[in-house]
Amino acid sequence: MGPINVFEAANALPDAWSSRLLGQVGTASVKVLRMDEKPVEAESHGAAEMLFVLVGKLELVVDDVAVTVGPGGVYRIPAGARHSVRPGSWGTLVIVEVPGA
Repeated sequence: MGPINVFEAANALPDAWSSRLLGQVGTASVKVLRMDEKPVEAESHGAAEMLFVLVGKLELVVDDVAVTVGPGGVYRIPAGARHSVRPGSWGTLVIVEVPGA
């Protein structure tokens, strides 16, 4: 597997907030997505997530606590935590999902 340009992969996605799997590292899935300032309803997952904001801003609510993650920032969402995205989130996001973490 050769190098992947994360920005090109995000821009090639047909829709914002639809992720693309870039690869697996052990049991972890590495994904990219494009944010478009629209909110995303609350959800929870069985896997922990590390959210890396490459460019832009991610506005979250995690277990009723507002969180802002800026460019270069990373935020960990524990498995099972309810989280939603507030309006105004934009840019490119890399997600690492780790089952059982």
